[in-house]
Amino acid sequence: MATETSTSAATGNWVESYTGMSTDNIKGLVLALSSSVFIGTSFIVKKKGLRKAGASGVRAGVGGYSYLYEPLWWAGMITMIVGEIANFAAYAFAPAILVTPLGALSVIISAVLAHIMLKEKLHIFGMLGCVLCVVGSTTIVLHAPQEREIESVAEVWDLATEPAFLFYATVVLAATFVLIFRCIPKYGQTHIMVYIGVCSLVGSLSVMSVKALGIALKLTFSGMNQLIYPQTWLFTVVVVACILTQMNYLNKALDTFNTAVVSPIYYTMFTSLTILASVIMFKDWDRQNPTQIVTEMCGFVTILSGTFLLHKTKDMVDGLPPTLPIRISRHTDDNGYGAEGIPLRSAAEGIPLRSPRAAE
Repeated sequence: MATETSTSAATGNWVESYTGMSTDNIKGLVLALSSSVFIGTSFIVKKKGLRKAGASGVRAGVGGYSYLYEPLWWAGMITMIVGEIANFAAYAFAPAILVTPLGALSVIISAVLAHIMLKEKLHIFGMLGCVLCVVGSTTIVLHAPQEREIESVAEVWDLATEPAFLFYATVVLAATFVLIFRCIPKYGQTHIMVYIGVCSLVGSLSVMSVKALGIALKLTFSGMNQLIYPQTWLFTVVVVACILTQMNYLNKALDTFNTAVVSPIYYTMFTSLTILASVIMFKDWDRQNPTQIVTEMCGFVTILSGTFLLHKTKDMVDGLPPTLPIRISRHTDDNGYGAEGIPLRSAAEGIPLRSPRAAE
């Protein structure tokens, strides 16, 4: 009898610790997962549209715009926009440490759909990479911190103007200006970390601003108008500036270097810096014990391992190692596609800003 009582008590404690996810966290989780599905699917649909358009007109890879008349490509673009909107909304409900790493799940969606719809081979180690991403994501979800209760955008502004985050933002901006004005003219075409560094540093600030703007809109829709605060519009300006900067330098990176090399490095740097920024600004770890923090970091490392493994083996055929030069090849095959089976990067493909999903 005593044994049954102790077992029931232990079970009750386990349930309390693992079903304590708040309603906002659950909403953010569902939005982040749906975002991954939409965005992962969008790249396959757009790719099929580009192939179909290229078969009857000038290919996008050589400067053509026939894809603009292809309904399939537009279907992919609309799907991606829906996914990005869902991702934007997810940051309004859940902490960045939960939402951002889940972006890796779109890599799985793209890889699986490419295997099914585009007949691209998924190596067994790529399958293992998918499993690692799922395991890491599950670990983070189960141990993610609760979303901080915020009642106005002014409160977010107070968090953003605390000394710790101001110091972080100052360091990020200083490093970004050094990279843009000193390093890119000399090393931009030869060192992959230069462009990716700019994208990742600016990206961490853009996510914090997106989250602030998302919270303001969420509160406004719930009846507490936040549009009357100047901070809301300042965060909006920061979001636009950061997104334009990210888009510019991410496109430069993808145009200069091999996508399979850019994607995992960008995902690692962008996600790591975003988590760091969120921990500093929103103090996510203050609401967690050391065990939860270490477990989250283990989950993140597991996702990184899966992402690198999936990208590293994406071109393996029959056990042969992939040949992945760091710099992108300027030559294409007869269909206008490079050795990786993807068209040369162009504005037609649409580059998402929160993760390297465009690689798929």
